[in-house]
Amino acid sequence: MNFATQKEAARRGIVTPQMRMVLQDEKISEQALLEGISRGTIVVPANKNHASLRAKGVGAGLSTKINVNIGVSPDCCNYDIELEKIRRAIDLKADAVMDLSINPKSREFRRRAVESSSIMFGTVPVYDATIRFDGPVGDMSVDHLFGAVKEHAQDGVDFVTIHAGLTSIAVERLKRNMRLTHVVSRGGSILLEWMEKNGKENPFYEHFDRLLEICREFDVTLSLGDGLRPGSLRDATDAPQIQELIFLGELTKKAWEANVQVMIEGPGHVPLNEIAANMQLEKKLCHGAPFYVLGPLVTDVAPGYDHITSAIGGAIAGAAGADFLCYVTPAEHLRLPDVADVREGIVASRIAAHAADIAKGLPGAIEWDHRMSDARKRLDWEEMFRLAIDPEKARAYRESSGIEGDVCTMCGEFCAVKRSRDVLEKR
Repeated sequence: MNFATQKEAARRGIVTPQMRMVLQDEKISEQALLEGISRGTIVVPANKNHASLRAKGVGAGLSTKINVNIGVSPDCCNYDIELEKIRRAIDLKADAVMDLSINPKSREFRRRAVESSSIMFGTVPVYDATIRFDGPVGDMSVDHLFGAVKEHAQDGVDFVTIHAGLTSIAVERLKRNMRLTHVVSRGGSILLEWMEKNGKENPFYEHFDRLLEICREFDVTLSLGDGLRPGSLRDATDAPQIQELIFLGELTKKAWEANVQVMIEGPGHVPLNEIAANMQLEKKLCHGAPFYVLGPLVTDVAPGYDHITSAIGGAIAGAAGADFLCYVTPAEHLRLPDVADVREGIVASRIAAHAADIAKGLPGAIEWDHRMSDARKRLDWEEMFRLAIDPEKARAYRESSGIEGDVCTMCGEFCAVKRSRDVLEKR
């Protein structure tokens, strides 16, 4: 059976080995999965060169997935620490990892990272193109930019973020609707500078067919980036953001025609009361393509706690239709996260994703909670630890109390659970 991409296989009714992996993890029928991939409401990012991958699905009817960002920079370039972050992400049941490296030797790291990662792996190739170019951003050639994309595809990357919707028209909207925080997307700002210095259209928009050829050759899922995502509550859901989203919807249909899988990236910083509307706009304008959101962060004033502001927004976004949450760590806006920060970010994001799955009515989601509640009723501490999202932390808190027996140090023998159980069940 010969097919170029997971999408093409689904359209031909072929269940690939990667799809079978998804079926093992999800409570969805084979037919529903094939139909979702065919329509574009589900993606299975799986580069042909990613040999260690255990594929996951992202989209309608599937559990809400979470992504972890890692990467080396000119100031912090310790491969071993970043590889440890990947190992911790896998242990903590993250679904994907993105390498956001901005280091001239990032290819060596990327190849090692992809090889060691059994979960989906994503990158932003324009970072590589920029950091490895000896000269001003505006002097980069179109061939140089696309060369970076192809190199990442060859290295086994499952999905790439490309800010193809940041067109000259979207930039004009930005200039007419001046923002408080301008452009906070690193990739978006690079392309904005390139376009302004050259007086030309975004090369990834102008030569989108060339991009699709690379994605189709290696079966790389296209994550259409939000170069104009809001970086503050003041800029949320404004004209530049929506203008870019309109273009992303048009590009989505073009990618589907080429049998290339697509996700759409979204905000960003969004007030609580605007999150659901943002999810609905994406699903409408981008034809139901899976939505991948950064947070969203629901307040701008909590540096050091942005894993919490992100989890609040992520739970609401997921419940309203987001399919994929990009974690945020306590170090967001402050520094490169360390391994401990990564752990905090993953757990917070997993809590948000699970809360969203319960709200969506995803089959089997709330049963996990019911099992935990039953263990609490029985004061079965070992079972509670086993069922916890973070068993290690739960056990450590319990053991730190120094107490033995059924109850905890909060209520002791006045434990309502124990008392009511004994009365109602006549123990």
